[in-house]
Amino acid sequence: MDDRKNLPQNNSNILQNLILENREKLTITGVIDVLSFDDQIVIVETQLGLLTVKGEDLRINKLSIDSLEVIIEGEIFSLGYSNEDIGRKNNGSLLGKIFK
Repeated sequence: MDDRKNLPQNNSNILQNLILENREKLTITGVIDVLSFDDQIVIVETQLGLLTVKGEDLRINKLSIDSLEVIIEGEIFSLGYSNEDIGRKNNGSLLGKIFK
């Protein structure tokens, strides 16, 4: 069974950091999976929900599932979380997770 389905219900035990340096380098901890990425959008599944990063010339410089960390570099315009229950309610397609 997929470990992502067994995320803790209580967010008080989860520690997640987003460190944005000069809108050019974003370090994210608490990452479970990178669901989609290209040079304008990166969608990351985190312990606190889906995180969408938008910008230009985006690239993933570091992806470590062991340390649950991702580093994204490029020109970052926006960061946004979607409801954390999306991934739990709909285990279908990526579009189903985003637009549910």
